[in-house]
Amino acid sequence: MAGQPADAPPPRGLFVGLCTLDVVHLVARRPDSDEKVSAEQQVVAAGGPATNAAVTFAHLGGAATLVSAVGGHGLAGIMCDDLTTNGVRIVDIAVDRTRPPRVSAVAVTKGTGARAVIAYDMAPPEIAPTTAVTALARTAEVVEVDGHYPEAALAALRAARAEHRLTVYDGGRWRPEIRQLLPWVEVAVCSADFRPSGCCTPADVLAFLAECGVRYAALTSGKGSIDWRGPNGAAGRVEVSRVDVVDTLGAGDVFHGALSYGLARAEFLDPDVFESALGFAAGVASRSCTSFGTRAWMTDTAEPPK
Repeated sequence: MAGQPADAPPPRGLFVGLCTLDVVHLVARRPDSDEKVSAEQQVVAAGGPATNAAVTFAHLGGAATLVSAVGGHGLAGIMCDDLTTNGVRIVDIAVDRTRPPRVSAVAVTKGTGARAVIAYDMAPPEIAPTTAVTALARTAEVVEVDGHYPEAALAALRAARAEHRLTVYDGGRWRPEIRQLLPWVEVAVCSADFRPSGCCTPADVLAFLAECGVRYAALTSGKGSIDWRGPNGAAGRVEVSRVDVVDTLGAGDVFHGALSYGLARAEFLDPDVFESALGFAAGVASRSCTSFGTRAWMTDTAEPPK
């Protein structure tokens, strides 16, 4: 994979999407009704697809900026401190400074890495005008969106494509508003839960993304293989390495941050580059599953694909 010169400045990544406060407990088992269990470990950190991707991008050596609705609530300070500590610049587009952020309570079962999540899907907050977002998108090597705050995501994608910047979409679950974003997306990597209306199989989803204008698309399946398609009939499958799983929380987000970093360092995008970046991202995501929480894995090091 062709990369930037060794003395090149770090690639710039703009990440637009959700930022939450995650309170994560490691438990021997989940509690039954009316039962309290003691956690063996606890982690409190900023979370969300775009957020964890930005942290990963920064950890790997990129200059990451996160655009999200954080606000001025006291809990938001915890999130901002965590992101600043991890090298992520924050651009807050929230208008209401008193509204609390979304908080996710997570129980991770020791021994399996399985997670149970309780999250409040509150109504989207009002966001500020997107002028600053478009300016940042024009100068980033890669712009990644997770579909939250679609107005800001659309502005970033349009500005990035106007300057021939790489655009990436992280598809978790299908929502109708995603349809307007896809014509501006060059790379889309979606989970097995991503099922647009009328799509019954993975092949249907890949065909749908191509019809929407996405040039390179891939579908992940947790610990299974990754199927991808590119232009002119290019296609392939990337195998995911097996690891001793401790915690799967945020692994998909880590994957997208590593993928964006690998692609941002490339001089161009072709099928070989895409497949290489997918393999690199899968390796980083697998490594993130071998420790508890969404940050502990970063004590390890990973070299980006060459």
